[in-house]
Amino acid sequence: MSDIEIATGPRAGREAGEANGSRTLTRVDLAEAVYQRVGLSRKESAALVQVVLTELSDRLVAGESVKLSSFGSFVVRAKGERIGRNPKTGVEVPITQRRVMVFKPSNVLKARINGQVVPDSETD
Repeated sequence: MSDIEIATGPRAGREAGEANGSRTLTRVDLAEAVYQRVGLSRKESAALVQVVLTELSDRLVAGESVKLSSFGSFVVRAKGERIGRNPKTGVEVPITQRRVMVFKPSNVLKARINGQVVPDSETD
């Protein structure tokens, strides 16, 4: 898996987390990275990113899991109805059943986050 350098543009510094030195990767940043690395036009790059994100979200909405090798898995889980409690007042409140999305990073991604060198061919 190769590193993609994200170009900073006029939006840099305005994203959440600026105070602690981090910033949010946006759809525009992804499209710019595709434009710079793949050679598609900016318009084609933005369209490609949109297609990928739409496909991912459509699969998740349908209840399917999405696994991206060397990155991680997105899984939709069903949570049952339960009784919760308002922390301020202590009043019991019913929490309805719902679906939640969970991300489980791959071992490759975990290793990279911790600064370990991982061979490109390793997947999980």
